[in-house]
Amino acid sequence: MIDLSPAPPPGVAENPSPHRAADVDCEFPVSGLTRFVNLLAVIIPFVGVLLAVWLLWGIAIDATHLLIAAVMYLITALGITVGFHRLCTHHAFKAPGWVRYGLAAAGSMAAEGPVIEWCAEHRRHHQMSDTEADPHSPRAHKGGEWGTGIAATLRGAFHAHVGWLFARTRADLSRYAKDLEQDRALSLANAHFRWFVLVGLLLPGVLAGVMTWSWSGALLGVLWGGLVRMFLVHHVTWSVNSVCHLWGSRPFATGDQSRNNAVVGLLALGEGWHNNHHAFPTSARHGLRWWEIDVSYACIRLMELVGLATHVRTPAPERVAAKRRRAGDTPPG
Repeated sequence: MIDLSPAPPPGVAENPSPHRAADVDCEFPVSGLTRFVNLLAVIIPFVGVLLAVWLLWGIAIDATHLLIAAVMYLITALGITVGFHRLCTHHAFKAPGWVRYGLAAAGSMAAEGPVIEWCAEHRRHHQMSDTEADPHSPRAHKGGEWGTGIAATLRGAFHAHVGWLFARTRADLSRYAKDLEQDRALSLANAHFRWFVLVGLLLPGVLAGVMTWSWSGALLGVLWGGLVRMFLVHHVTWSVNSVCHLWGSRPFATGDQSRNNAVVGLLALGEGWHNNHHAFPTSARHGLRWWEIDVSYACIRLMELVGLATHVRTPAPERVAAKRRRAGDTPPG
């Protein structure tokens, strides 16, 4: 493992300023068709959950389908946290092309968007964190601040959690992800996105069909390992955007409202240590203290041990301590 390099990836500011002007942001219009597809991606898994709960009262769930759902959750969630986020967005470690492609494929099965677009939007979030140009801040939006009080907090939380998916603009790839567009493995995975989403739905059905040797078992595999799993990964991931900018601790003064939230930290496989991440965005490790469980970092360490990951970046302990000592100044907001 090595210490963090001084230069973060394009579009990722290590210490974002809350006073940046929004006019430095780069974005492009989003079509109505894209917003409609996003709406389907939100609604269909939710309908699947409702159907699964309704069927649960009968004979629609058993250990086989729970196991398939859990395994698919782990694979696709790690595809997002290790692949999309720490590897592709932040270059927190290096991996061979086939590993990059495989992690991007796993993340794509979560149906959160093609890998390069996902990374560009997240880099934009770091660059503009909790300003009007942040694509999913619960604190600010293009019209200004959400305001104060419970109603304003809920409006901001909804926007950060899911509402931003229906915005009329997206991050400009040429500004935020030019390096990723030049990566052949990621460009290929980006182009194959829709097929990976389909595989993510059909694969658990095939596995369940083989394990139960029945068509009903296969259909329930699609339901639990596909739609229900997709719903859970979506909302756990989106909770990092909403919950982790509203509720939790701030051991580091990062210039924004990022927070550590232990519940999201566990459910999102280490991504909930969000203030740590904003303090050290190119670190492969988000859980910086022994009790901050970080399953994604454990996966990266395992990859490193077997030669699938190299140049794993983590902050030196003295650097963490020095930055923590400067956290006495309360961030604005």
